[in-house]
Amino acid sequence: MSRETVIYPGTFDPITNGHVDLAERAARLFDRVVVAIAYSEKKTPLFDLEQRVDLCRTSLSHLDNIEVVGFANLLTDFAKSQNARCVLRGLRAVADFEYEFQLANMNRAIYPEFESIFLTPSEHLSYISSSLVREIAALHGDVTPFVPAVVARALAEKFDR
Repeated sequence: MSRETVIYPGTFDPITNGHVDLAERAARLFDRVVVAIAYSEKKTPLFDLEQRVDLCRTSLSHLDNIEVVGFANLLTDFAKSQNARCVLRGLRAVADFEYEFQLANMNRAIYPEFESIFLTPSEHLSYISSSLVREIAALHGDVTPFVPAVVARALAEKFDR
């Protein structure tokens, strides 16, 4: 595999141990990994873009070849601005595949040199999602097994009544 730049996009609201796992594996495969945090106003994220960038930077600070940046434009345009021809996407279940397959084909229609790389999370992390973590935290459940410590603290602050 060519060792170049890969974009790992998402809302990361918040970053989970599953995201960290994929970023660590991507860091071994590519020279440069750009974790691209989508502004994503239509999803009304729990954490604003700056908070999500900070949480990701802290959670991934042990990896030398990772950069964390926010973006608000088309993924293919962002990839071009980063001199990247690959995007990394995680697949947790068959349901993810259908959407990701459609997205990969659309991205390639817009940017023909753009390739999608799919990784599956480690089995013990495959059920974790940001939305489930947010729901558990909102109900004052223990999220520490599912997210980096900095994220668990941020969630506790967010839902502290």
